Amino acid sequence: MKNTTVKKILCIEDEPEMIDLFKLILGRHGFQVHGAPGGVEGIKMVREILPDLVLLDLMMPVMDGWEVYQQMKADAATRDIPVIVVTAKAQNIDKVLGMHIAKVDDYIAKPFSPQELMDSVEKIFKRRSS
Repeated sequence: MKNTTVKKILCIEDEPEMIDLFKLILGRHGFQVHGAPGGVEGIKMVREILPDLVLLDLMMPVMDGWEVYQQMKADAATRDIPVIVVTAKAQNIDKVLGMHIAKVDDYIAKPFSPQELMDSVEKIFKRRSS
């Protein structure tokens, strides 16, 4: 039996254009996309809507992505929500840290193609449903 419930994806990102881009790409594939304009709003929304997936920018003012991630992992209600880190290409060391130390589910470097985003999102949901 196929799971037909619409998957909720929360984008925590301080650039409104990026949130619009995520909504455009993912919305076209039938996902329900929510945007949070920064880490403080992001962690609040994670707890409110309990999304199926979080797209998380690392470089944000006030509360950065790693802090959001740590708060999510520290909370039993949000601990198991998969996280894809989306950040500027320059931080390759962050990728290594993210994948191995923090155990994020995937990592996308900006700028990315719509296909890269979809591949990553689908990979996470496939892994979750198997």
